[in-house]
Amino acid sequence: MSFLSARNNIFLAPMAGITDPAFRQIAIEMGAGLTYTEMASSKGIQYGSSRTKEIVSPAQNEDVFGIQLFGNDPDAIKISIQELLEAYPERIALFDINMGCPDRGVEKSGGGAALIKDPARAKQIIRSLKKGTARLPVSVKTRLGYSKTAELETWITALLEEQLTALTVHLRTRAEMSDVPAHWELAPQIVALRDRISPKTVLLGNGDVLSLEDARAKTKESGMDGVMVGAGVFGNPWFFSGRTPDVQERLEYLVAHTELFEKLYRSNDPKPISQGGRIKNFDIMKKHYKSYTSGEKELRMRLMEAENAAEVREIVQDFLKKS
Repeated sequence: MSFLSARNNIFLAPMAGITDPAFRQIAIEMGAGLTYTEMASSKGIQYGSSRTKEIVSPAQNEDVFGIQLFGNDPDAIKISIQELLEAYPERIALFDINMGCPDRGVEKSGGGAALIKDPARAKQIIRSLKKGTARLPVSVKTRLGYSKTAELETWITALLEEQLTALTVHLRTRAEMSDVPAHWELAPQIVALRDRISPKTVLLGNGDVLSLEDARAKTKESGMDGVMVGAGVFGNPWFFSGRTPDVQERLEYLVAHTELFEKLYRSNDPKPISQGGRIKNFDIMKKHYKSYTSGEKELRMRLMEAENAAEVREIVQDFLKKS
């Protein structure tokens, strides 16, 4: 399949603790172009980690999906993708390697943003990934540079020289984290590099995308081929539909999302993972509640104290009765 043929060119970014199968299932229902798993450790897959394998499992309605991996060992990456291709031979749309994550643990292992400082290793990883996937697209998600936007030309050029199927650029440096506005003004420079070095590479921009209308505008103005949306979808799967739901619909989805999460992860089961029990802590769902309950501080505070989906449903129903 063509990289952009799945649904549309507005993609859901891979985000740790956010883009699990429960949220991806809802995002697809709302019209996300392509969805990605949470970032997964290539070595975790190589060594059979049950937690890592759960991260890269598809959602129920996910006919095709992208898998994002991190690591700095080309052999581990090659082994992990071969295992994944055996597990999901018809559903993986592409493999994406993270070369921009600023998490200290990820960087300490030599992955994520640490690879910006080691272009030779980054190239080696891409080549290994290409050999391992054979028929599937290979993409990279990265940042403008490590500490300065001036690093853009050298770093992005190094990646484009590998003739990637796609390249997603979070338009900030690693040092900037998310503390400054995304540098969308630099996107045309990246487009020019792509056109000169690797014309067939699909470019996606990432950072400060506020709405579906904003995503389309940024795509058009920047010359990028599409947009990858991250923080803008927290508790807001309607992003992809362009609709603004009323309070009741938002809260009904909050409950449905919570119940789906609990069904998939048995988050109220005290047994350890090795015995088929809890895979993810219920508190992960609470990352979404602030956005789902925008403007309703008292409701949000009550939800933050909930310990399971049944309590969440009761709290929401009580709120709606009083509204």
